[in-house]
Amino acid sequence: MKVIHFIASIDKTGGGTTAYMKIVAEGLAKFNINQIIISGRSDNPVEIHGVKLKLFESLGLTPFHRVRVKGLLKSYISILKLEKPDIIHINGLWNYENSLFQKAAKSLNIKVILSPHGMLEPYILNRNSLKKKIALFLYQKQSLQKVDAIHATALSELEQIQSLGYHNPSIVIPNGIDTNVIPQKKWKINKEGKIKNLLFLSRVHPKKGIDLLIKAVSKLDNKYLRITIAGNGEEGYINELKKLTKDLSLTDQFNFVGPLYGNKKWELYGKSDVFILPSYSENFGIVIAEALHIGLPVITTTGTPWKELQTHHCGWWVDLSVSNLVSTLEEVIELDNELLQEMGENGKELIKMKYTVESVTKAMFSFYNSCISK
Repeated sequence: MKVIHFIASIDKTGGGTTAYMKIVAEGLAKFNINQIIISGRSDNPVEIHGVKLKLFESLGLTPFHRVRVKGLLKSYISILKLEKPDIIHINGLWNYENSLFQKAAKSLNIKVILSPHGMLEPYILNRNSLKKKIALFLYQKQSLQKVDAIHATALSELEQIQSLGYHNPSIVIPNGIDTNVIPQKKWKINKEGKIKNLLFLSRVHPKKGIDLLIKAVSKLDNKYLRITIAGNGEEGYINELKKLTKDLSLTDQFNFVGPLYGNKKWELYGKSDVFILPSYSENFGIVIAEALHIGLPVITTTGTPWKELQTHHCGWWVDLSVSNLVSTLEEVIELDNELLQEMGENGKELIKMKYTVESVTKAMFSFYNSCISK
């Protein structure tokens, strides 16, 4: 079997979609699938083992760039004729190049699978909504209607896609994590009295709700909380958040450390007591799975597909508001060390049961086979 993955970027700053691409591609390589990733060039691409890469300049095309579009379409068709893939797997929406690559594939009767990666969630649709409405009218709606199958990472994402009128053949396969590369260590929870060390590790972006977290901490006896904010983001927005902590006299409680990778990232998880992702919207949230596997209880919101935090007693799944974050953090402050560790162990069991890269890529391999046979 030969599969071509098409994705706008595999840069280290690409967040969950880039992490997904690395995990799934390396996992599928163990099934002896011949894979090629076609993506835009970047300064810091992630390293993906066992997969061939073809990198293009990021063109930022629209349907109005007729001459350039025509040339790129010919290039895509030439690649597809040369490589003769069985499946095209497109990751993400809104980039016209994605739809153009799908058009090239369909012209050669190659099966196309689409993973929207949460890009049809209400929060995302409402951001730059005029541009998205124009994109839907010009190319994106037609592309969505014509894909052979849609892959969602959670039932809630699939339900949202279908509510928009897209009823293509579909499957729900969650993202997974490679538990083999995460240090297998039972973390000791650092605690001095009631002090809790909270970790936010993700893109620093308005949709992540960090400003609400800062406001919530300002309403608490915040001497008991230390919050680390790790991740990349636009400098202007990060400075806004830092100013907010200063205005609310919280500079001693919040530490912005920037993006961390590899061992430095795992060490940061290990120094934490609780992981928090107060996001407005996530189609999955790989960092949540990582935190659970390491053994940290997790606080996140109903904008993420992690109701299992409640059902498996390994965290808090709350509607996003300052008041809800306040009450949750108050509960965290009062919890003793032993109960936090017990919740962490429950999280480890959940990941082992459902979210390992082995189980996820096995499901994806079966999905590819079923698409080819139809």
